[in-house]
This record gives sequence, C-alpha cells and structure tokens, in this order.
Amino acid sequence: MKTIEPLLVKTAKAGIALRAAGEQQIKACLRTLAALLEQETAALIQANQKDLGRQDPGNPRNDRLLLNEKRIKAIAGSIRKVIRLADPSGKTLDKRKLPNGLLLEKIAVPLGVVGAVYESRPNVTFDIAALCIRSRNACVLKGSSEAADTNIAALKLIHKALKQHGIDANCVTLLPPERETVAQLFAATKYVDVLIPRGSASLIQFVRENSQVPVIETGAGVCHVYVEKEADLNKAVDIVVNAKVSRPSVCNAMDTVLVDAAIAPAFLTAIQPQMEKFGVELLADPAAHKLLKGYPHLQKATAADFDREFQSLKCAVKVVKDLDDALEHIRLHSTKHSEAIVSKNKQKCRRFQQEVDAAAVYSNASTRFTDGEEFGLGAEIGISTQKLHARGPFALEKLVTEKWIITGKGQIR
Repeated sequence: MKTIEPLLVKTAKAGIALRAAGEQQIKACLRTLAALLEQETAALIQANQKDLGRQDPGNPRNDRLLLNEKRIKAIAGSIRKVIRLADPSGKTLDKRKLPNGLLLEKIAVPLGVVGAVYESRPNVTFDIAALCIRSRNACVLKGSSEAADTNIAALKLIHKALKQHGIDANCVTLLPPERETVAQLFAATKYVDVLIPRGSASLIQFVRENSQVPVIETGAGVCHVYVEKEADLNKAVDIVVNAKVSRPSVCNAMDTVLVDAAIAPAFLTAIQPQMEKFGVELLADPAAHKLLKGYPHLQKATAADFDREFQSLKCAVKVVKDLDDALEHIRLHSTKHSEAIVSKNKQKCRRFQQEVDAAAVYSNASTRFTDGEEFGLGAEIGISTQKLHARGPFALEKLVTEKWIITGKGQIR
C-alpha cells in the first residue's frame, strides 16, 4: 500500500488557497456542481449499478448505497440550499478594546482539513464536499469499497466544478478504498485537523479508539418512541409506523417502541395491520409478546435486542409501567441520537424533553426528522451525538472554529 502523505500534502496546500477564494467564486462552483449532477445523472447511476452489482441483493443496507434520479435530484437541491446559507467563516464573534489599548477580535475560521470516514452512502461524498467548499475547509474522504465506483464518479464531477471556477481541485481528495488507508489517515495529525466517522456503531467505535486525529462522532442511533397513556392512538400509530418503515436503514429510524401498560392492548392491536403490511418483524418483551399473539412476524426479544440499531424492518417492543419507567429504559439503552414521546399531556411531554439526554428530543413527531436538510441546514456530515463542539446535525455552521486577532501599537507586558 502506497503512502497517502503526498495526497494529504496537496490537500493541505489546496485548503490554504480555498480560504482565499471569493464568495461569488465559491457559490458559482457549487451551482456548477449541482448542474453537473443533473446533467450526468445517467453516468452516476451507471457507476452506482456497478457497486450494487457486487452486493447481496437481499441486504437491506443496499438502500443506503442506491442512487436513482430522484435521489440525485435531491442531492443537487441540497447543494443549492447550501449555496443560499451564509458563509460561517470570517464572522466577527467578539470585538473589544482592552484598557491597555489592545484591540481584540474573535473571528470564526475554517477547521482546516476535515477528514471523513463513511460507509456506503455515496450522497455523503457530495454532501461533505459541498459543505466543506462552502465553509472553505479542505476535505479528505475515505468512503467504503462498496461505493468505490460511485465515489470515483462523484469526485470527477466535484473536481470538474472546482477547476471550472479556478479553485484547486486538490481541496477535495478521495482516498483509495482499501482498508489499509484508514490506519494512515488515523496518524495524519500533521495534515488533518479533525476526523468525522459516519456509519455503523462498530465503525464509529473503531475510529474513536484508534485515531490520533481529534474525532467528532456522528453517532449510531438506537432511537425510541414512547407511546404514553394519554396519546392520541391514531397519531401514535402514524408516528411509530413512519419512524420505523419510511427508511429503516438510516440512523434516525426507530428501533424500539415503548408502550404504556394502560393503553398497550389498544395500541398494539391498532398498530398490527400497518406493521404487517410492511413486513416488520416485532421482537417483543413478555408483556408485549402476549398481547401480540397471532402477529405473523413475532419473536421473543432478548436483552440485547433493546441495544440494537436494526437498520432493517425489525423493531423491539416493550410495555412500560409509566413515564418514569420509559425514561429509565431510554437512559439505559439510548445512544443519545433521537427520542420521541407521543402524548396529549403537555406537562409530560415537557418533562420528557427536559429529562431525556439526546441530540434531538421530540414530542408528537417522528424521529425521522433528525436531518440537516429537514432542519433547514442545507445538508449535514452526520448527526453528532457527543457534547463537545457540535450536537445534532453536523452542518455548515459547525465547520468552523475560533481565532483571536490582536492588534496593538507597541504594547508590551
């Protein structure tokens, strides 16, 4: 395996040039990239089909890998939204003069070189590149071998847009897909300022435990919906079904539904037809299993099932005594991604939102909304579940840090 150092050197140098690019130059580059996506849809789909052809057709995670016309159009739309957002770099955050005459200014500056390690999801290649270009960060992308052909095709379009507008194309670098590349990236403290993993819990843990480069986690989601005893049952069914089936392979999909014992018989009866319609496998605790008897895709839950991010049409079900019991279960099993309560009781909803420790906490809405674009942030690198630097959708506004600029007239201390 060749060293990736020459690539990283070029990326770091290109990042310096990117920071000097004009606002209109950057916007024009991204407009061109969005247009190229739509013009080259057929070529992107052709490359993506090569990647899909190497996968097991029955793997539910193929949904993450798939690109089609609708998704490519959505990526282009997301890039156009990023263009309309304000550049977060260069903003003056604080300005004051000290008694000794020194002028202090705190300004927002790009992080520098952003490294990203991610699985499948070729849309992430475009999302990270667009966000980094807009915020004047260079980026080093390490996609998975599953999406190798799609990522190469994506990089060609990104580089074409950059070159058309006089920006050094090396500011966006795609590393070779081989696993050996990752170890070199982990040690690249001289060239990479921050590393962001996006993917499964095992990938994130591996990056966190092995990287010498500072890591910002975009966490896996073990997401819950708690149906409280004062819930509107029709709304509860709609929310739970949407949270589970609308796109089960993503991190904001629901993994466990908690049902208040007082309404468990009514709710579990009401939800069965919809879950059966989509072929959802229910892994139930003893109380729920008894109430769901006769459901065709029913299994007894193990203790481990309540800590699983299924990423498929599987869902754990547990009957809880009350709000306190639900809060305790979430405290023990949540990955602090997205959690929801369904209830008409505003006081209980408020308590749930205050006490649950997660990046996004909902009342009477699906967890599926935890997304940079849905939040009006244009796009995202991932959902951060940690508390340092950023939490929730890691989007354009968080791709900066701070720098102090001090101007004096000969002062000495």
